[in-house]
Amino acid sequence: MSRRTPALIAAAVLLPLALTACSTPEGDEPTGNKAAAKSDGFPYTVTNCGVTTTYKAPPKRVVTMNQHVTEIMLELGLTKSLVGTAYLDDKVLPKYAKDYASVPVIAKEYPSYEQVLASNPDFVYGGYSSAFTAGDGRGREAFKKSGIETRLNTESCAKADTPMETLYEEIREVGRTFGVTDRAETWIKQAKADNAATAKKLKDLKTLPVFVYDSGDKTAFTAGGKGIGNELITRAGGTNIFADLDKSFGDASWENVVARKPEAIVIYDYGSTTVAQKKKRLLDDPALADVPAIKNKRFAVMPLSDAVLGVRVPAAVDKLAAQLHPAATTS
Repeated sequence: MSRRTPALIAAAVLLPLALTACSTPEGDEPTGNKAAAKSDGFPYTVTNCGVTTTYKAPPKRVVTMNQHVTEIMLELGLTKSLVGTAYLDDKVLPKYAKDYASVPVIAKEYPSYEQVLASNPDFVYGGYSSAFTAGDGRGREAFKKSGIETRLNTESCAKADTPMETLYEEIREVGRTFGVTDRAETWIKQAKADNAATAKKLKDLKTLPVFVYDSGDKTAFTAGGKGIGNELITRAGGTNIFADLDKSFGDASWENVVARKPEAIVIYDYGSTTVAQKKKRLLDDPALADVPAIKNKRFAVMPLSDAVLGVRVPAAVDKLAAQLHPAATTS
């Protein structure tokens, strides 16, 4: 997303190209120095969202902005390379909690340019395009002038309509940049196996028309046909009623929600508005009374961090499938 617009102040669509890496056993030390010592293939040149960079060695001092890219680093065993992090949408996964607690949080939301520089990074990894807002002084060119390389999660700049492949490539490129290609490939292999297992459970199942409710009152801020959010619904046995919206997120009219008759509503959970409050807003709206999902009170819930291009996605597909098709997915 792109610290999106209206009510989605906490999520945006930026999609850095896939870097590669994978989880490591506890006790491994995946720092830049050790990675460099174990890997070859440098210098490495990669083009990410229009910016071409050549790395002579893995970055050693990294600041991450946005939760999903922070979790990519933690999953790939690169905790010791992190010198700062910022901007959570919700809690990090329990498996990352200990490592995350060891990383300085330099700002609750986006840090200033000066706050980033104070961490003395050689690399800044942003999750949404808003992480590198030039008007706020955090443009990628500004960091480059200070000798700091950058990467943007590729969801916001990906051209192809294959977000899962974009995710694999993001992980692959990150792993390659940090000299932990083996970890990246291990993660990708497991992710493909997990996705295949979910697909097998849903084989030949009738899909459900699904409406994603992120936020909004006068209009519905929802998931469009681009990005990983739409693919999550498809892989979980649903059909996004706003797949014709040619972007990852956007506004839709409530009249169209009614006309397209969703049978299930997926609520994104994040920020100060609770799931209970979002459900109440939908259930109390007389204009939505005849919508099948409202009539049957058929809701599914996803943390926002599950619905962006990060390492949570394969598990999120399975969790959403279990909510949309509980009978088919119960083993």
